[in-house]
Amino acid sequence: MTPDIDFMRLALKEAEDAFKEGEVPVGAVLVINNEIVASSHNCRESTLDPTAHAEVLALKEGARKVENWRLTGAVLYVTKEPCIMCAGAMVNARLGRLVYGCGDTKAGAVQNLYRILSDKRLNHQVEVVSGVLEEECAALLKRFFQERR
Repeated sequence: MTPDIDFMRLALKEAEDAFKEGEVPVGAVLVINNEIVASSHNCRESTLDPTAHAEVLALKEGARKVENWRLTGAVLYVTKEPCIMCAGAMVNARLGRLVYGCGDTKAGAVQNLYRILSDKRLNHQVEVVSGVLEEECAALLKRFFQERR
């Protein structure tokens, strides 16, 4: 097993927790020097906070723990391609690397609709790896939305 797969499995566990709580099942794990600094899942419904996406929550917790908003050496593992807000937060945090599971054709801001993390007009670009445990990540989201219909 590679570290990317191991950490994505932990992000998937976070996503499963979100599923159980009635939240859209997206999980995130923030890693620095192969150590987990923060982990979270979507909490918009329970907190009534439109910004409570897994990625934003993990970035905020991680920055607090390392006492630095600059997360240049960090890797964020997320089960689904981030949205515009989350991609913007990654640029602003100077994130080093993003690893995500499945793409998002409706709101993806990394490779599908927009390419915010690689936009040379911005002051920072983030290395991106996609498709890690893609099928498992996509299946969890699909099951969630099928059960809601």
